[in-house]
Amino acid sequence: MFKKAALFGVIIGVMPVFVGSVLALTMQDALTKARENLPSYQAVKKKTEAADASYRATLGAYFPSLDVAIQADRDYRSGDNYNTRGYGATLSYSLYNPRRKSTRDIAELNLETQQEELRKNLLELDYRVKVAFYTTLAEKDILEQSRMQLRNSETDYNVAEGRRKLGVARLSEALQASVRLEQARFNVVQAEGHLNKSLSELSSLIGNSYENINLIDMPEGVFPLDSTLPELKTLSAAVLQRPEIRQMEIALKTAKSSLSLASADFYPTLSANLSYSRSDAGTLGTRMAEDKNIGVTASWNIFELGKFYRKKSAGIEIAVSEENIREMKRQLLLDCRKAWEDLGKATRNRAVADEQLKQATQNYEQALGEYKVGVGDILSLVQAESLLAGAREQLIAAQLNVALATALLEKISGKQL
Repeated sequence: MFKKAALFGVIIGVMPVFVGSVLALTMQDALTKARENLPSYQAVKKKTEAADASYRATLGAYFPSLDVAIQADRDYRSGDNYNTRGYGATLSYSLYNPRRKSTRDIAELNLETQQEELRKNLLELDYRVKVAFYTTLAEKDILEQSRMQLRNSETDYNVAEGRRKLGVARLSEALQASVRLEQARFNVVQAEGHLNKSLSELSSLIGNSYENINLIDMPEGVFPLDSTLPELKTLSAAVLQRPEIRQMEIALKTAKSSLSLASADFYPTLSANLSYSRSDAGTLGTRMAEDKNIGVTASWNIFELGKFYRKKSAGIEIAVSEENIREMKRQLLLDCRKAWEDLGKATRNRAVADEQLKQATQNYEQALGEYKVGVGDILSLVQAESLLAGAREQLIAAQLNVALATALLEKISGKQL
């Protein structure tokens, strides 16, 4: 019996550990689930596959084509009804077509553009998940701090009520402590609501059901603790590899290919054809002979007004693409600098908030001790407890700001910090 009881105790003691490990959601788990389940990201992946199929389809211009035709007719116009049957096959091959290389190049560039769009969407997805994950972590910490605040408020109220019963404190002191206690309870309820909203948003991103809030995986992790700022020069170099800039550079190549495509109208096309046909007529015993043809066709447009302006328009688009590249680089480098400054400010604020919490904790402990021995007053105690609660939330907010600033800088630079 003793061994069974000991085994049962071990199972009961270890079970919460395993349950917690199952329900805990890490950042990497959240990112993996979002990539697998978020519909917008899956749509971009499928669009990339479609662009790849379109690019492969351009190979058809380099291979011969074969057409087969079968015809069957019945004539009712004359007194003698008769049937006509026809068979035919045509094999054609484009010996020279100045448009097909440019068309294939444009299709390849469209595929590269879509691949960069997929990479850009992935950066945006990771950023959204990190924001939701860190926000949920912060809301969870705020809830814990609110409950700690509630315990402190209960302690203050119990001390004030005890001193009132002993006749060494006024009723107003107990009432003031009671008001602060109710405010602490209100803050707990509010923190629970905010946590549930954050959990719902995170669960929606990673594809988990959030119908029952109690069954949602609780995120586990810590906020970024590294206080050293990355080098701005390194980040600026990484920014120049952002998908948006790569897309603009691809757009420039596309504009040049479009110019080549427009110039193709000034050159001839050359194709070869091999055909065979046979037609059988069932009237008066007449049988049509077989027809075999082989030929080469050259086509050249001597004059068509539109092609001159199409070529001019394609040349202007090259200049437009060059200006767009410069503007995109300017904007992204500016965004990177601003995000870098925000991260530095958030890091400094976190250090200040940490020191403020230490002082607020010491202030509250001093005020509580003085009030217990009758040296301090209830107003000082309530104010000290309120300042301590504010310092706790401020530190959590500062930690969250550092995490969000880091995530934003990673998104802008495309570099993992």
